[in-house]
Amino acid sequence: MAPIVDTRSGKVEGLEAPGCSIFRNIPFAAPPVGRRRWHPPVREVAWDGVRDCTTPAPYIAQADMILEQMMGSATTVKDEGALVLNVWTPGLDGRRPVMVWIHGGAFQFGSGATPWYDGANFATHGDVVLVTINYRLGPLGFLYLGEMFGEEFAASGNLGLLDQIAALEWVRDSIAAFGGDPNDITIFGESAGAGSVGTLLGTPGAHGLFHKAILESGAAMWGLEPADAAAKAARIVDTLGVAPNDLEALYAKSADDVVAAAAVLGFETSGTTLPFAPVHDGVVLPQPPMDAIRDGSAAGIAVLCGTNLDEMTLFNIIDPALATIDDAGIIARASNWYGDAAHGMFDGYRNAMPGASGPEIWTALSSDAVFRIPGLRLVEAQLAHAPAFVYLFTWPTPAFGGVLKSCHALEIPFVFDNLDQPGVAMFTGDGGERAAIASRMHAAWIAFARTGSPQHADIPAWPAYDTTRRATMRIDVEWTLLDDPYGATRVLWDGWGK
Repeated sequence: MAPIVDTRSGKVEGLEAPGCSIFRNIPFAAPPVGRRRWHPPVREVAWDGVRDCTTPAPYIAQADMILEQMMGSATTVKDEGALVLNVWTPGLDGRRPVMVWIHGGAFQFGSGATPWYDGANFATHGDVVLVTINYRLGPLGFLYLGEMFGEEFAASGNLGLLDQIAALEWVRDSIAAFGGDPNDITIFGESAGAGSVGTLLGTPGAHGLFHKAILESGAAMWGLEPADAAAKAARIVDTLGVAPNDLEALYAKSADDVVAAAAVLGFETSGTTLPFAPVHDGVVLPQPPMDAIRDGSAAGIAVLCGTNLDEMTLFNIIDPALATIDDAGIIARASNWYGDAAHGMFDGYRNAMPGASGPEIWTALSSDAVFRIPGLRLVEAQLAHAPAFVYLFTWPTPAFGGVLKSCHALEIPFVFDNLDQPGVAMFTGDGGERAAIASRMHAAWIAFARTGSPQHADIPAWPAYDTTRRATMRIDVEWTLLDDPYGATRVLWDGWGK
């Protein structure tokens, strides 16, 4: 018999699968279309009868992204109104820990429906309820129109973040009917999803909606000041051919038109900014999230945070010049980020990595700048308020001739123990050593969601991080606890990002 659950707005029917029930495409907010575009989410409209929640959810409106195709996307349907979520549960009775996944994609791409994020194994292996969500992206989710169109749009630069909060409110209100415990919520995400998690740690509107947090290759460092965000918005509005005071003409543009116009921004030259990101608007974010975290905004919330050793190789492959970059080229690129300080930064990496090639040094420096150091800064900010655990994923994929090494996003199918999902083997190869890594990593994430510690019987002792030992779990075929593994390069960043 198909499972039926009564949510806060009506009944939903899901699918019965081996060991769990699956509910797809459940609305957690009203479609943000028409005059709701560029405004905060409002609660979904209640329905009569039983809503069919058995078919894959559409993607929220966005441009195409090659990585999503590599990740075996279940659908190509895009819908501006698709503020929906998906639930996997091992049972509709009882009270289980809940894990809510926030997808990555540079705040411009992605979906909770991506097959790599299938939650069946979390439900069946960990006896947890797994939720994945959509949220507004790019110029529909992070376009700051407050300066151009006034107070009515004061929150428009953080709509994607508000959508995430709305999804967490739905979880608070409805997850008990799916067998989940609304008082035991872990949020986790990768890349921009981890950036979202880090930002939510410092967002007043998210307070009390989650109790633990996992950040994979991201922190709270991707944020825009209002003036910068307003300038970006002005460029997009101009590209659309809309006058700065013509709100009706802006509303008349299709979602596809708006998404296409965002291409005018390209990608930024600084390693810690993106074309779109949460805006420090003084409304949704009264202060920068890192400042709020230091002040105790996330007191009592245990954190698990880490990175992959060679994060930037995934991005380097799209720039052929990086395959042969020399010392002068590294300094020139780093100067775009750090000005004159780039020379000293490069010298530090060259001294710490004797014999390394130019591409190896660039990968190390840029991976630290964009991902590793911001993650450590967030951990250090949270240490006074709750335990934190740090990992380093070092297993190198043999795919594509090994050029990717331990790249960005590689850990995702291991976390979900989804090595058999479409596209995974193309990204990881099909070697037999993968299964044991996935089993251990998956179990660590489940343990953290259950207890606030990733420790379990099949891995070495994993103590909490501190600024003396800096204990970091190296995740590979063999798991090894390392002390301060970043060594001499970490101290090069002292004073930056704090």
